[in-house]
Amino acid sequence: MPLNIPNLETNKILAPFTSYKIGGQADLFIAVRTADDLINAVLEARRNRIPVFLLGCGSNILITDKGFRGLVVHNLTSRVQFIGDGIIVAESGVIITELIEQCLPRGLSGLEHFAGIPGTVGGAMWQNLHFLSPDRQHTMLIGKVVKSGHILSEEGGVRPVDVDYFEFGYDTSILQKRNDIVIDVTFQLIQKPKEEIQSVISSNLAWRNDKQPPLAEYPSCGSVFKKIKDIGAGRLIDQAGLKGVRIGGAEVSKKHANFIVNTGNARADDVIQLIRHIQNEVKQKLGYNLETEIKIIGER
Repeated sequence: MPLNIPNLETNKILAPFTSYKIGGQADLFIAVRTADDLINAVLEARRNRIPVFLLGCGSNILITDKGFRGLVVHNLTSRVQFIGDGIIVAESGVIITELIEQCLPRGLSGLEHFAGIPGTVGGAMWQNLHFLSPDRQHTMLIGKVVKSGHILSEEGGVRPVDVDYFEFGYDTSILQKRNDIVIDVTFQLIQKPKEEIQSVISSNLAWRNDKQPPLAEYPSCGSVFKKIKDIGAGRLIDQAGLKGVRIGGAEVSKKHANFIVNTGNARADDVIQLIRHIQNEVKQKLGYNLETEIKIIGER
């Protein structure tokens, strides 16, 4: 029985839609630009018992070489509403960096800490997007500026939820435990001088440019491993002598050891093998268990 989803595509290569530039085909693929289209596509797939993966900027994920057996919904929803008193409502497909650009001229502060991080509002909610400030003294969590939102619940209804519903933790949220889809998010920001906001943006971008491999030149998913309390994963990988180690087209970045970069022809299997190698070496040499921060999507 054909799905009632307009403009549905089949056998779509996913690599171009990811920051890693890696990934096989999706059996089914649809790009949605409105909340209604997003809801309808997900509900139609659920009615037909077809697995669904919601794709934003394609960062913080690795899509396998065999691809995804189901429907990939590319979330391009982009509506932003500025309500007043620092309250803004952004659909889940809004790109964080573009949202920051809209907040800056209005003097709205709270999101500028995430300048330069590729990702959408929905993806930020899924992982409780975080950034350790350049002075390494403060961890910024996006959950701190979330007021409420609307979700398409795993039970099938669209409903409002408050911030507590998301059960935010470090790099976690309830979205990793339940099959809910974020439709939009209401943020509570504060007024600050534009110059102060711009200063934070500039310092964060400068830190990224200095410390992290440039995405355009070295495609990656961002940080691969979660931080261990008081110890950076990158520092452990560096201490284990793994900078520059390569498997196939995947390489431990020489600039930041918690980045595995695509040198041009990497396959997902190369990245997965390198992840395992890093975990084994760090465990053997230093005694620490590294846990992955990225999500691996698709058929193994």
